[in-house]
Amino acid sequence: MKMIIKLLLTAVAVVILANVLPGISVDGYVTAIIVAVVLALLNFLVKPILVLLTLPATILTLGLFLLVINAIVILIVDYLVQGFAAENFWWALIFSLLLTILQSIFNALVTTD
Repeated sequence: MKMIIKLLLTAVAVVILANVLPGISVDGYVTAIIVAVVLALLNFLVKPILVLLTLPATILTLGLFLLVINAIVILIVDYLVQGFAAENFWWALIFSLLLTILQSIFNALVTTD
């Protein structure tokens, strides 16, 4: 149940950011839910591989290269999901930063231990 709530909150964050950022667009709420699911799958499957392959660059930049990896994952979502578009790398980078911030805020509000 928690995972479904987190996916729905991520979809809400995607819609909010698509309305705020001019370089990001999403067609509708169903597309935002699909983006949230695909993003979760890519973060689970592809991101660890990318982090492992780029470990020297990540160490050299003191972890800042992870921002680039997040932007690449957003661009992969852009490629895979019809109806979601990130205009370029920089918009994907800004989107990933703001999405992370919104997700942490939403998770703090939802988490009740």
